[in-house]
Amino acid sequence: MRHKQAPRREIDGDAIYNNKQVAKFINYLMRDGKKTVAQNVLYAAFNLITKKELDPIATFEKALDSVGPKQEVKAKRVGGASYQIPMEVRPERRASLAMKWIVESARKRSNKDYKIFEEKLAAELMDAASEQGEAIKKRDSVLRMAQANRAFSHFKW
Repeated sequence: MRHKQAPRREIDGDAIYNNKQVAKFINYLMRDGKKTVAQNVLYAAFNLITKKELDPIATFEKALDSVGPKQEVKAKRVGGASYQIPMEVRPERRASLAMKWIVESARKRSNKDYKIFEEKLAAELMDAASEQGEAIKKRDSVLRMAQANRAFSHFKW
């Protein structure tokens, strides 16, 4: 086991918007190490959002903010029993969970409604920014679990 916590690496912003969260999102989109493909997909999705006369970066940041959960449950063993304890979510984890859930729900969208993945991603980002969509449902289910297990919050460590 590591004695000291490894220092957090600083990531650079993306090529076009020079935004660190966009660069991180590109990494979540990436498959098989094909970063250029992931960049092209995200920028195409941003172009589709722009065609709807919305600011893509503002929509993206609003989507991340609305999807990120404020609380989640973590399992902790007390005696012989394992309890689901509601915990506050750190800002970095909150952003990464939001990105993960948005990408997952965009990939799950049906192929009947959307011809290409860029359309799915743009639709999911716009839905998330307006508090709708599959990623928001995921956030709500996590929050419901935390609310249901509020009785165990005194076990926090």
